[in-house]
Amino acid sequence: MTAQAIANVLGGAKVIRRRIASSSDLMRAIRDGLPAESVPVLAGGLAVDRKAVARIVGIPERTLTRRLSSHARLTSDESDRTVRVARILALASDVLGDKAKASQWLQTPNRALQNVAPFELLDTDTGVQTVETILGRISYGVYS
Repeated sequence: MTAQAIANVLGGAKVIRRRIASSSDLMRAIRDGLPAESVPVLAGGLAVDRKAVARIVGIPERTLTRRLSSHARLTSDESDRTVRVARILALASDVLGDKAKASQWLQTPNRALQNVAPFELLDTDTGVQTVETILGRISYGVYS
């Protein structure tokens, strides 16, 4: 998945407040901390409430609310986890055809995941890798 596609899921240059054209640009944005506004944008793309995304990326709801009202940035760790979820949404959108189908797939329990919705696994790197593997199998036509 391209850095630009991931940035677009997070609101693009309008929200991130910088142009993301390469992995290096994305890495710098993560290290500097993404604007807190990227979390509600990501939630909108996933068609879930921002509280669900905040939980998955490990940001207490009150902290997120405070950062949103003061236009503050996420920490680099929070930014990294936010980008991880955005990467999965971008990949799922690419594999499944659009954001709506990707959002539905991410929220639907999956037998390959012991009937857990893929979205619920995005709080850990191992869970993200598992979801990426399943999306890879789908893209190659392997039943999952």
